[in-house]
Amino acid sequence: MKTVDSFSFDGKRALIRVDYNVPLDVDMNIQDDSRIVASMPTIKKILKDGGSVVLMSHLGRPKKGPEHQYSLQHLASHIEELSGASVSFSNDCISDDSLKTSHNLPIGSIHLLENLRFYKEETIGDNSFAERLAIHGDIYVNDAFGTAHRAHASTSIVANYMKEKCFGYLMAKEVSNATMLMKNPNRPLTAIVGGAKVSDKLLIIQNLLNVADHIIVGGGMAYTFMQALGGTIGNSLFEEDRINTCLEILKEAEQKNVKIHLPEDSVIADDFNNNATTQYCDSNNIPEGWMGLDIGEKAIQSFTDVISNSKTILWNGPMGVFEMSSFENGTKFIAGAVAQATQHGAFSLIGGGDSSAAVKKFGFTQDVSYISTGGGALLEFFEGKELPGIIAIQ
Repeated sequence: MKTVDSFSFDGKRALIRVDYNVPLDVDMNIQDDSRIVASMPTIKKILKDGGSVVLMSHLGRPKKGPEHQYSLQHLASHIEELSGASVSFSNDCISDDSLKTSHNLPIGSIHLLENLRFYKEETIGDNSFAERLAIHGDIYVNDAFGTAHRAHASTSIVANYMKEKCFGYLMAKEVSNATMLMKNPNRPLTAIVGGAKVSDKLLIIQNLLNVADHIIVGGGMAYTFMQALGGTIGNSLFEEDRINTCLEILKEAEQKNVKIHLPEDSVIADDFNNNATTQYCDSNNIPEGWMGLDIGEKAIQSFTDVISNSKTILWNGPMGVFEMSSFENGTKFIAGAVAQATQHGAFSLIGGGDSSAAVKKFGFTQDVSYISTGGGALLEFFEGKELPGIIAIQ
């Protein structure tokens, strides 16, 4: 795997694809800068070598060209603060002026390009647009794992027009950790899969059956499994067209000696509301008019037992509606169990926006091995798909 350590950037301009798709408030202030912070080791290495940096990214989903709320200019001063380098900004990513700025960029400085998605050519993977972007730098560095599953101009096509290319530190770490988990994990390997729907996680579960020892299923998707096994689930979330799929997964797991763990009990409510009436109930015996919105105490204990005996842990998806305080306990306790297992020597990889948000919400950010910056990209990697952003470098 070629990384920025494979090159000296002395006198070179590095064109870096970063993922600065960060949340902004109504006053255009950054609410979470973790993606920007994560890109700094790569940027600082290049600047320390005696190189300069041209940064390109998207922000949000602009529909009709330039839109003020999606301008990367809002990030410029914070990038300057974090990097300690002078940052210039161009309000067009492929204009003659922006190309001139890049070519005259002083050593040790940064040039931030305007939002790539102000051009529709970015998302359709236009070759001419990618070729124009390539003029900005001497060496292409992809450090945007969060967009690695997109065959966009800046994530994969631009690499065709640059002689030298490599991964940044963030991208290399993401690929290395995900590959290790799938190819050479310490065992037992436990995958914790949650979220609303079986259909959203079907491919990842099927692929994990080839590598995991245990798969813990939580969240709304668990109730489709319960229904498939003949249980009653009241008004819980349920995908009727996935009944046979769930039965096939359970059968294949048994054949491959993979243990599927479903929640024995649930916190059920009479309404999808934080102030609803709640009670505990067996997950396969939920009365009409009630719905499962979190895993129960028995499920927390049995899942914790599995996690505590694991050497490698993948967590993708919450155990319940953790955004509501009445239904956060399951996700909170599982986060704590993962953190405790990590402290006892397990490797834990947290992937997906909800799982990452949960770890941060409950204060376990520093207690897990790695929190992935790529939601959809990581999901597709674990589904066994080839990611265009990775292939372009390899």
